[in-house]
Amino acid sequence: MKRQLLFFIFLLFSGVMAKARPQAKAGAADTSFITPFERSNGTKTATFVETLDFYKKLRDSFATISMGDAGLSDAGFPLPYVCYSSDSDFDKDNIKKEGRLVILINNDIHPGEPDGVDACMMLLRDAAKRKIKVPANVVLVVIPMYNLGGALNRGRSRPNQNGPKSYGFRGNSRNLDLNRDFIKCDAAETIGLEDMFTKISPDIFIDNHVSDGADYQHVMTLLATQHDKLGGETGAYMYNTFTPSLYTDMKKRGYDMVPYVNDFDKTPESGWREFYESPRFSSGYAALFHIMAYVPETHMLKPFKDRVKATYALMQSIIKEGAEHAGEIKKVRANDLAALANQNKFVLDWQADTTRYDSILFKGYEGAYKPSEVSGLPRLYYDHAKPFTKKVPFYDHFVPSKTVTAPTAYIIPKTWVSVISQMRNNGVNIRRFNKDTTMSVTAYHIDNYETVQHPYEKHYLHKNVQVTPGNISIRFYAGDYYIPLNQAAKRYIVETLEPTAPDAFFAWNYFDGILQQKEGYSAYVFEDIAAKLLKEDSVLKKQLDEKRKSDPVFAADAGAQLDFVYKRSPYFEQSYLRYPVYRLE
Repeated sequence: MKRQLLFFIFLLFSGVMAKARPQAKAGAADTSFITPFERSNGTKTATFVETLDFYKKLRDSFATISMGDAGLSDAGFPLPYVCYSSDSDFDKDNIKKEGRLVILINNDIHPGEPDGVDACMMLLRDAAKRKIKVPANVVLVVIPMYNLGGALNRGRSRPNQNGPKSYGFRGNSRNLDLNRDFIKCDAAETIGLEDMFTKISPDIFIDNHVSDGADYQHVMTLLATQHDKLGGETGAYMYNTFTPSLYTDMKKRGYDMVPYVNDFDKTPESGWREFYESPRFSSGYAALFHIMAYVPETHMLKPFKDRVKATYALMQSIIKEGAEHAGEIKKVRANDLAALANQNKFVLDWQADTTRYDSILFKGYEGAYKPSEVSGLPRLYYDHAKPFTKKVPFYDHFVPSKTVTAPTAYIIPKTWVSVISQMRNNGVNIRRFNKDTTMSVTAYHIDNYETVQHPYEKHYLHKNVQVTPGNISIRFYAGDYYIPLNQAAKRYIVETLEPTAPDAFFAWNYFDGILQQKEGYSAYVFEDIAAKLLKEDSVLKKQLDEKRKSDPVFAADAGAQLDFVYKRSPYFEQSYLRYPVYRLE
């Protein structure tokens, strides 16, 4: 604690934490803008202090650079961001009015994968010094280090990675993987990023990473938002036009790029399936808002120096192609957002279409087996003496596996404040009842669900959720929340509030209170009540008789029969297993 406090005081007095202020200076030719990566000849990555100090000096020297922060991190420090605008205009409304393309670049979500940190330092410096051209119709917003806690926890925790000499740790200060947090939002970093993401509404989102898994010749691989899942004109445009343009441009820059190699259980020469990025991941989250997202994945076994250069090149490529296609990108996204008004069918889950694939040119190494020096048993290795180049199938098409018809609105009682907080943080338009109101709505009964046996990112995830909808009349109270679906966040609302969606709030335990029965009965007392109920309710008696006839085990179990009656009686609590998000059809 003392060390952290002293570190914060150091930052405060060094001016690193200072808010951005307008600069009127012209660019300064200062040779001090050499990064730790460059000084070490590509063997070191910048530390947290070095990174922020670099950007502070850059901001103070160039009017085209500004800085701000997106709230606090779990580490207790402000989460900084850096902007580049060629005309020094950083006004959000002006940028939108002028139709400029906003590219948001995130680094160090996994601080053991720091390639983007050093690449962005050089990129923004070179842009500010006019060594590279960032066209006037493009504005860059860069998060230098997203996972500050992990960045401070430096060491060598990735033995399967070729440099740098020291780097950060995957988990944040609370040991959370931030690239699994985009729906559950446990981390302060996620809350800050999503608030900023909603406000600036980027046209392209880049989340820089380093790969894991197979060995091959390519330095850069690219995970793109799954185009079927992104959907609409934006998904088609990304797949048919924009992403191919990146591959073409990267080829000119000397990089034979391939899609992210996803299958780790086998060698990749037989092909692989595209990574499925549900909304918990950064690129899957971006798709909820019809935003094209890219996750560059440099190959972990290539030298750190080469990986950073490849990351720099890809960001240049995205900037160049984005500037040239800015009008088209904005048009297709605007069309998709307009089409939301009439869209009522939504896909909640997807599966790979194994009947369709693209052929890609893959440069790999032959995989083979030899005795392990550790166990003496066969182990996989890639033989660099046997490189190959051949076409392989890439299964990059997905089809819906679960759909839902959206309601007119959702209604949530005011007690569920954590859900409402997440909704507001993501720009959802929410109204409140100004008086008590009785309404006819659809309510889900949670019939069945499975829960993982071990915690996953601080949660015991629910999956394979089964529900039964039913019409009920319910009294809502002044202050309860009404969430209309005629808004730009429509897809985010549906995929978080429908309980059978794989990354719904229900899956992440936001509503676990309804899963426990609170009241019960003493059997010897309820026996007489149950007998009276059966005499007065012929339908209930018929249901019990039919259950006894069809189920011999049930017929021999007195307690089960009593419970059968209890759960269909007026005494049984209505809130048990009733999902507290109601649909106005």
